[in-house]
Amino acid sequence: MRKIMHIFSSGLSVFFLCLALGACSKQESAWKPGIPLSTEKIKIAFIHLNDINRNSFYENAHYQGSMEMQRNIGLEDKQIVHKFNVFDGDPGVVEGVMRDCIAEGSNIIVATSFGFMGVCEKLASEFPSVIFIQAMGNKRNNRNFTYCTTRLYHASYLAGIAAGLRTETGKIGYVAAIGKENSEVSAGINAFAIGVEEVNPEAKVYVHVTFSWYDPMGEADAANSLIAAGCDVIAAHCDTATPQMEAQKAGVWAIGFNGDMGDVAPDAVLTSVVPRWGRIYTRMLESIIKGTFRPAPYFYGLAEEAVDITPLNVRLSAPGTEEAVDEARRRIISEGFNVFDGKLETNGGIYIGDDGGTLSDETILSGIYWYYRNVIEQ
Repeated sequence: MRKIMHIFSSGLSVFFLCLALGACSKQESAWKPGIPLSTEKIKIAFIHLNDINRNSFYENAHYQGSMEMQRNIGLEDKQIVHKFNVFDGDPGVVEGVMRDCIAEGSNIIVATSFGFMGVCEKLASEFPSVIFIQAMGNKRNNRNFTYCTTRLYHASYLAGIAAGLRTETGKIGYVAAIGKENSEVSAGINAFAIGVEEVNPEAKVYVHVTFSWYDPMGEADAANSLIAAGCDVIAAHCDTATPQMEAQKAGVWAIGFNGDMGDVAPDAVLTSVVPRWGRIYTRMLESIIKGTFRPAPYFYGLAEEAVDITPLNVRLSAPGTEEAVDEARRRIISEGFNVFDGKLETNGGIYIGDDGGTLSDETILSGIYWYYRNVIEQ
């Protein structure tokens, strides 16, 4: 009997020792504000709306950015987790995936779809030792939940210059995933339209909304509708290159988005608007490692080399485009021009902003629910 009790007691000791070691391990890998987190203790999970495929440029941009960050920081493969095809229309599904990642040891969660933001906000309060980062979001807390976003409108403005100089009909089409209710999309459209107007005051930008981030068939229909209406340049803010490919089929020009689309539509794409997520994620991970991470907004643009347009297709671009784009880029980087400067007239005849001022970051992120004066809603 004593022998049995001894074995039982030894087993309990081993059991509790394992629990203690596990607790210590989790405690050591836990993040705390202001405390450096060593590189080897990092485990980061990226949550994606779709999978990685040739026509999902948004997902590819984040995936390639995560790989660049991994190389820059020196993380092992086992420290990076990717969860694909997480449906953002069901918060319960999103929450389940994130909880699984945390249970498996992830201490940093990066949500790449705007629709994941509510779950991040909820779980951040429950898991104060896990950092939640919402890409292209606008919410945060005062401890462990923040957003990182790009001033992609800087690049959209440059692309608008290329489109405005190229159009021959004075009609430029824009396939939009979401309408004016999404400030990110409408900010990009308006910046693009401002660029168009600067070089071609008579041109108009025609917007066709698909109401979906990823809908190749709907995007094809929208692009063809715009082309049928006389648009000879097609731009887009959606996840695939379908609008650009339809532009090539129709023999008109295009502007790529979220990645270099010159490969899929080489006879149409003038340039592409691109985010550089690798640089953004690297900066954020470096701050976590150094212990300087704060839940302040991370908002990067041309000056931080976080966005840009791809090299112009000189074979397709109008003469003088390169010079005009270079001058506009210089104004943003060197002179503080922020695109949404001064008084801006909407297509409804209302004026936004003030002379000598510029729209605040907060307004650009979550307050542009209007279209610029040369935008026509189709």
